[in-house]
Formats: sequence, C-alpha cells, structure tokens
Amino acid sequence: MTLPLCLYGLATGLASPLVPALLARRARAGREDPERIGERLGRTSRPRPNGPLVWLHGVSVGESLSLLALVEALVVRRPDLTLLVTSGTRTSADLLARRLPVGVLHQYAPVDTPGATRRFLDHWRPDAGIFAESELWPNLIEGARRRGVRLALVSARITEATARSWSRVPRTARRLLSAFEILLPQDPASADRLLALGGTCGEILNLKRAGSPLPFEPQALEALKEAVAGRPVILAASTHPGEEDLIARAAEGLGALLVIAPRHPERGEAIARDLGARRRALGQIPGPGDAVWIADTLGEMGLLFRLADVAVMGGSFPGDIGGHNPLEPARLGAPVITGPDIANSADIYAEMFDEVCALMARDGADLRRKLAGLVADPVLRRRMREAALAYAGRQGEALETALEAIASLLPPPEGKGGEA
Repeated sequence: MTLPLCLYGLATGLASPLVPALLARRARAGREDPERIGERLGRTSRPRPNGPLVWLHGVSVGESLSLLALVEALVVRRPDLTLLVTSGTRTSADLLARRLPVGVLHQYAPVDTPGATRRFLDHWRPDAGIFAESELWPNLIEGARRRGVRLALVSARITEATARSWSRVPRTARRLLSAFEILLPQDPASADRLLALGGTCGEILNLKRAGSPLPFEPQALEALKEAVAGRPVILAASTHPGEEDLIARAAEGLGALLVIAPRHPERGEAIARDLGARRRALGQIPGPGDAVWIADTLGEMGLLFRLADVAVMGGSFPGDIGGHNPLEPARLGAPVITGPDIANSADIYAEMFDEVCALMARDGADLRRKLAGLVADPVLRRRMREAALAYAGRQGEALETALEAIASLLPPPEGKGGEA
C-alpha cells in the first residue's frame, strides 16, 4: 500500500468517532434517513442470504438509475444470484425503493472509514462488485481487494479536475485503479484520463444509453391531461437553484403550462412560494389559470415526460452541474432543450443535436426563442418526437456490452464450474 493510502486510512480512522454526530446532523437537515443511519456505519439488521452475492454501487441518483437496466437484466439472466445495490444519498434510496425489482436488496453505502467499510464487507461478503461512474473510495476499494472481491468500474467518468487531483499521487491512483479487473470508461475523454493515471481500460461503455422507458401510472396521466385541458406543456426537468426563475421567465406569456420538477423535491416549497404556484406534493393540480405548477414528488418523471410537449433539461444552465441524462425524455418521445452545460452527456447530446431531437439554448433569451418556436409549431414537435424515439430505440447495445463485459466476474451458475 502507498504512503498516501496509509495516511488516508489513519486519518479516517481517527475521525471515525465524529462520524455518528455528523450523520445525525445531516439527518436533522433531511439529508440522511434517521432510521437507517446504521447502514452508513456498516451495520444492518438484514441478514445476508445464502449463496453468491453480487454488489452494485452508484453514489447518487444518476449513477444509481444508470445501473437499473443492468440490475433488471441480471435478475432475468442470473436468478441464482442475490443482488445488493448500494447508494449514498437519500433521494437515490427513495427512487430505488420504487424501481428495484422484487428480491433485489438495497443498503446505504458505508462512509469511507476503516470500521464502517470493514463491517459492511464482513457482513455482506460480496463475490463481485460493480461500481458505476466515479467511485474511488480508498478504504472500501482496499478492503474489497483484500477479501478477493472481483471488481469492475463501468461507465467510468472522470473529470479533468479530478484527474488532475489524482495525478498528484500517481502511485496511489494506479493502485486504486488496478483493483478493478474491468474498467470501462464512459467516453473517450475519461478513457484518456484513466489511461494517464495508470488504468487499463476496456471499450467505451455509457450505461446511460441503456434502459427502458420510465414507469408511470396511466390514471394519473389521464387526470393531468384533463387538468391541462389541451394547453401545451413545458417541463423543466431536474432543475437546480437559479434555473427555475430563468426557465419561468423564458416560458412567460407563451400560453403553455410550465411544470417544474426540481432535482431535489424538498426545494418544492421554496420554489412554489417564489413563483406563486401550486404543488403536487400537497395534492394540488394545475388549474386553468395557472401558468406554473411544481411537481415536487419522487418517482414521477415517467409521468411528467409523457405529459410534456417540450422538456427543458435542468442542471445545464447556471452553475457547473453538467446536465442530466437526455435519454430519459427521448425514450418517451419528448423533444429536448438543454442549456450549454452538458459535460455529463456531451457525446449523447452531440448525436441528438445531429438528429434534431434535441436543441441547445445558449441563455435565457435563446431559450425563450426556442420555446416559442416549439410551442407554436406542433408539426416541428411531432418530428422531434419521432426523431427522439428513433434515436433512443437504437441505444440498447450498451446493455449487452455491459453484460458481456462483466460475465467473467460473476460467480458461475450453480452446477457449472466454467465461466458464467
């Protein structure tokens, strides 16, 4: 082990007594589930099932959702495996509770202290671990390595800033990356950065390209369509602070209903107060005189994308979020408008721009022009909808690529001694 890893282990071990108080403070702020704080410390009351167990991890909403298609496929193809999915945020846990197939377990990921990671790994004893995107927690990775857990980092994404930080400790970066038998970068830029840090990369794989259309409740959709009463619907999807006002000003006076679905639904009350809008979280539906409606609930993006005539993707205007996955609306035929910050899905957006199923708005004024054009032109909306559905339908190859790549890591099916 390298000196920085030893120092990191020592520092996190010394800080361990402070972690319960920190988690309790986060729970009071609504950022941790107070009933499940033990899981963050590596403690669980849930027994480990007998037999082989495969662990899949995504830290937050985007990473966790990108794993869903892989989880669903493994449930069908390898019913002999127990699947454990971990995530690190309360929002991702709430979404996974609604979306995970029956029988798949969810736990909060342990904080990266020596004790918490040891308790987690000793209890669950995973045979293989599949991490999504950008998780390089030293204690967790080193602990898994020592126990012989076969690891993969799939759809791996590393920013230039993160790569620059790891380049200051090159031997440590190389050691952590070497723990992954399979390392599949999400895009060419990430591949170059991972190679420069000493990683051995396989082919490009972006799990955001895989997946099925988001679920919805048909009765809820019919009720909302009736409330909308034929008005065009502009959906501001997964917005962050600063974006709601920008999009509301761009949509003002267009004769459409603006539905705002904040990335973090707990912000709904403040947004509704600022914009004088009704809230879905309170059971309120949009009235005929409402210009804005706040959809501050979890697990309903499939419903909202189906309702939308145009989807404005959040996380792409002010700030440095990098945008959110445009394939979710595309799978449901929603024409997409994004701001200029699309680093998280730049390759997907480039293809969608080429096929005219997505448009970029440089700023609020440009967004207003594009919204006005789409709201006024149902033929253009229909063409973009058809293009989006066609594009999304061609992206299923990513799932087969992922399944083929990880097959060698999985425990062999019962009764077989060869490769799975």
